[in-house]
Amino acid sequence: MRVLLTSIGSRGDVEPVVGLAVALRALGAEARVCAPPDEDFEALLARVGVPLIPLGPTVHSVVAGDKPPTAQDALRFAAELVTARFETLTAAAEGCDVLVAAGLMPAGAREVAEQLGLRYVFASYQLYGMPSRHYPPGALPGKPSQLDEAEIAALWAKDTERINTMYREPLNHKRAALGLPPVDNVRDHVYTDRPWLAADAVLCPSQGLTEFDLLQTGAWILPDDRPLPAAVEAFLSAGEPPVYVGFGSMASYVPKDIARVAIEAVRAQGRRILLARGWAGLVPIDDADDCFLLGEINQQALFQRVAAVVHHGGAGTTTTAARAGAPQVVVPQIGDQPQWAARVAELGIGAAHDGPAPTVDSLSVALTTALTPETRDRAQAVARTIRPDGATVAAKLLIDDGSRADTTPSP
Repeated sequence: MRVLLTSIGSRGDVEPVVGLAVALRALGAEARVCAPPDEDFEALLARVGVPLIPLGPTVHSVVAGDKPPTAQDALRFAAELVTARFETLTAAAEGCDVLVAAGLMPAGAREVAEQLGLRYVFASYQLYGMPSRHYPPGALPGKPSQLDEAEIAALWAKDTERINTMYREPLNHKRAALGLPPVDNVRDHVYTDRPWLAADAVLCPSQGLTEFDLLQTGAWILPDDRPLPAAVEAFLSAGEPPVYVGFGSMASYVPKDIARVAIEAVRAQGRRILLARGWAGLVPIDDADDCFLLGEINQQALFQRVAAVVHHGGAGTTTTAARAGAPQVVVPQIGDQPQWAARVAELGIGAAHDGPAPTVDSLSVALTTALTPETRDRAQAVARTIRPDGATVAAKLLIDDGSRADTTPSP
């Protein structure tokens, strides 16, 4: 069996499909991945020996400017991605049986699958963007809304039109070339009647929270057995567990002074700092030996050794920290990140910072919560409830070729 996996976005959008590719390979299937040609993704796929088929421009070139992308940038990027999917996926899917699309709205992937007679699966890593009668777009799933159902429906209709504005014209242009009728609602078309939710049920409960009939597999986790670098081991061994600070791919979104604020807040707690450079290019504010600058590293191993993890609240980082039993401080920037922050606080495994731009005082308050023994005990207890086998669950469903597609995996 051959499976084509595709995803566009940050590391947190691409690494899960790599985890699924590895799980498929372990079960005897062949998997290939279409993803942006960023150096980070090329190295990731090379490490596990999974072929990378370049798709579209590098994500770093789009999001790592001085300012966040504008609305016009988003429209242009959306059209480029639709065209790239038709061109690249059509060739990459030759000889495949299934096409799995995840990450940034994969408009165009379903058309390629249908044109080639392949099974198509859409997977999301969170509930963000999934319509609900209970909460409006961007709100926290499970939290009561003061709006009535009609008001909530109107807001979701507006959000649907926002997506249509970005994707409908380029998508329907390509569909017309294939002799296919136009699509009116891009989100419903891309998501299908049974989207998969590749998120842990403890961290992202979904029952009754969206109008979609979800199949929740659990998070697609790529195992990482790389040792920590000797210099990192030496730093960890030189004192009490430090606090990790990193904001992943949030290059143009995080406040410009985030490194200074985070370092001063951690120092105020009497802790050392592991500062992740990330796409924002964070660097220490001085040459004191209590701050160690990190590049690419095995977070699964590292997070088991730290006092807390301060991060942006991406699905991947949140899940990795939760699995490691590390207390978290989430400083959400965009998209689904406020939802992950709220869930971390709700579970008692860390603190959610109120807003994307912390001060030294506000981040210190959040760290005070995260660094209590009670929070650590709770984080370690929750870690034991998180399933590690979501990628294997999904791989088995794909290999069974739909025979179990209407059966939700047992908890």
